[in-house]
Amino acid sequence: MLRLSRRHAIRTGVAAIVALGLAAVTSTAFAVTLDEIKERGYVRVAVANEIPYGYMGTDGEAHGAGPDVAKAVLAEMGLEDIQWTVTSFGSLIPAVKAGRVDMVAAEMAILPQRCEQVNYSAPNSTYGEGLLIPEGNPKDIHSYDDFVENEDLKVAIMSGADQLEFLQEYGVPQSQMVMINNNADAISAVASGRADAYAATGQTAYNLAKKSDKLQIVEEFEDPVIDGEEVRSWGGFVFDKSSDSFREAFNEALKEYKQTDEWAETLHGYGFSKTDTEQSFNRTPEELCSE
Repeated sequence: MLRLSRRHAIRTGVAAIVALGLAAVTSTAFAVTLDEIKERGYVRVAVANEIPYGYMGTDGEAHGAGPDVAKAVLAEMGLEDIQWTVTSFGSLIPAVKAGRVDMVAAEMAILPQRCEQVNYSAPNSTYGEGLLIPEGNPKDIHSYDDFVENEDLKVAIMSGADQLEFLQEYGVPQSQMVMINNNADAISAVASGRADAYAATGQTAYNLAKKSDKLQIVEEFEDPVIDGEEVRSWGGFVFDKSSDSFREAFNEALKEYKQTDEWAETLHGYGFSKTDTEQSFNRTPEELCSE
């Protein structure tokens, strides 16, 4: 049996220690505290150009349920200079993990697989599902079950969105899915017939339908049921795991802001119902991450 020399063993041990040290540095390289952000003078926040959750307006300002609440909460924390970054939905978590942004304000659903990568604030919103379809509903689509029962139907999904998991739970095969990069692509995908429907949240589908007279939402949509429960998503703000002190400071300010009429009025202004705002208090990140 080949034996390592003492010198080689020492070199190997030192290399291992160095590697562990580098790993430790890497794991905390992007940690950011509230004091560090204040010293820097600005906070970096990402959105995915998804109406009504978080998007850039023609005025060059970020708007939506996420950005508007983030502006108010960050202002209470003494942070009014915000540098907004727009990226694809699937790139939001990689951006915060890589330290390119300090947080995400896209009302991203709190899901266990995402909780393994990032940390969440308390839920800021909750919302149900919907389907965008051609005007007149020519394929008579009303639920996710229709894609299981008719293998000729194709459904579009945005890369990185949780609708992929929902449809997989229903047993819809990959061959019936059309992946797109952002919500704007859904209009052409469905209007051109490349997909028979677009699976998204109810608010997203509603806002997309308003942009084209060739499209509508499924009016009598049957909410998907997984493990005996209707699917409802709780959206929150996203932070890197190494920046938990900043997340905790934001979270405390968010909880206080959610007690104001201004918070509820902001979400109602973007199409969230009274039920949506009331139910946002019913779950915690810990509960949602452990499901």
